[in-house]
Amino acid sequence: MIRMGPQTGRSARDGADRAAAGGNAVEDAETVALAADWADIVSGLRKDLGHQLFTQWIRPIELGPLCKATGTLDLYLPTEFSANWVQDRLQDRLALAWKIARAEVRTVRIAVHPGRRKPVDLELRTGDDGLGHRAANDGLRMVEGAGADPLPAPVGLDPTLTFAAFVTGTANILARNAAERMAAAEQPQFSPLYLKAATGQGKTHLLHAIGHAFTQTHPRGRIFYCSAERFMVDFVQALRSGEMIAFKGRLRGFDLLLVDDLQFIIGKASAQEELLYTIDALLAEGKRLVFAADRAPQALDGVEPRLLSRLSMGLVADIQPADIELRRQILHSKLARFAPLSVPEDVIEFLSRTISRNVRELVGGLHKLIAYAQLTGQEVSLQLAEDQLTDILSANRKRITIDEIQRTVCSFYRIDRSEMASKRRARAVVRPRQVAMYLAKVLTPRSYPEIGRKFGGRDHSTVIHAVRLIEDLRQRDSEMDGDVRSLLRQLED
Repeated sequence: MIRMGPQTGRSARDGADRAAAGGNAVEDAETVALAADWADIVSGLRKDLGHQLFTQWIRPIELGPLCKATGTLDLYLPTEFSANWVQDRLQDRLALAWKIARAEVRTVRIAVHPGRRKPVDLELRTGDDGLGHRAANDGLRMVEGAGADPLPAPVGLDPTLTFAAFVTGTANILARNAAERMAAAEQPQFSPLYLKAATGQGKTHLLHAIGHAFTQTHPRGRIFYCSAERFMVDFVQALRSGEMIAFKGRLRGFDLLLVDDLQFIIGKASAQEELLYTIDALLAEGKRLVFAADRAPQALDGVEPRLLSRLSMGLVADIQPADIELRRQILHSKLARFAPLSVPEDVIEFLSRTISRNVRELVGGLHKLIAYAQLTGQEVSLQLAEDQLTDILSANRKRITIDEIQRTVCSFYRIDRSEMASKRRARAVVRPRQVAMYLAKVLTPRSYPEIGRKFGGRDHSTVIHAVRLIEDLRQRDSEMDGDVRSLLRQLED
């Protein structure tokens, strides 16, 4: 999912307040336009920099104001260290991207977010940062509280990925509850916790949420968070520079160990051995360990049996693909940040049913649709969603044909298949035919005229009428809504 930061996230809500107070509507439109440009830039950087660098340095950036007089755009980061790092290594790239996207931006200024308190960072030395630079402070981090107050978000943890922002359903309830136990004040009954899920299903969200909650329950607790790939880079650098003793000592001083994308540690025998010894040392002291990967421990090829045994000895919690109900809940939760913008329920239903591969694509599709509607002044509609989300929808669609829909509807209502193309207007025939037209529009990429031709050469206006009628009946008639839901389940299973 693309993160625009609180500044852009509040733009829709603030816009309504300014309009009501007679505020500057141009300023509000400018904020939305900046947010859309930033979303495009972020998308490009995600591809150029790779997952690790993007997650650690670009995702935490929050979009600040643009000074029209000087052409200076502010970008905020949570700490002085992260702001300095981005300024030294990425400012030119960010400035160029903004100049291409918006000619009026002449300078990009990187700064710490105003009023944000900086955590105490005790970093280990690391090596090449992946951009061809040597970085002294870009590796394993020990973040320690300075008093009774909870710490700000540790470096490397996305402040938006909290338990409060995680939508729970039957697909992820076990993993959610286990993650909360791991961050609780009392000692968990199991450790390590191993979160297993396909890409985009929420395992990284839970990993970050554990870190945030742990800082609340353990203000002086020390947290280590990184990817398995970052762990290996730091391990190799410490080995080459003769600093293995310091590396081991500091690594084993953490109270909570969070390692993401564990599948990337495959085949690195020396790094595996060090991770094994670290796990043993931390478990012996009652410390907490959480790992996340896209496959079960036993499916990690090239991992030695002793490490597999340690990874499996606690709790392996699966996160299943989000079902239709959970996808609806996620979309509604995301819509809260765009209030009072209205998104029709049929659009939510369409996105929930069509974008099913992973949650990240689902939320990304919603954000793209809303941004387009705001920038063009159009209302969010089913037709707009179909027109603007073509790539995402085509990648997610199960190939359901109109013939299959007609067969299923006829079987459900116990009518002959020929009635789909007949001219009969009896209610017992017309209503199933209209339901089939509605399902053809929702489940296939066919246009209204194409659908009409499959129903006895009917005009496109007849199909539009059928679709709108069934949409309306679903809102008013629980029996009709139940029929459609049942048919959708049959066709999508």
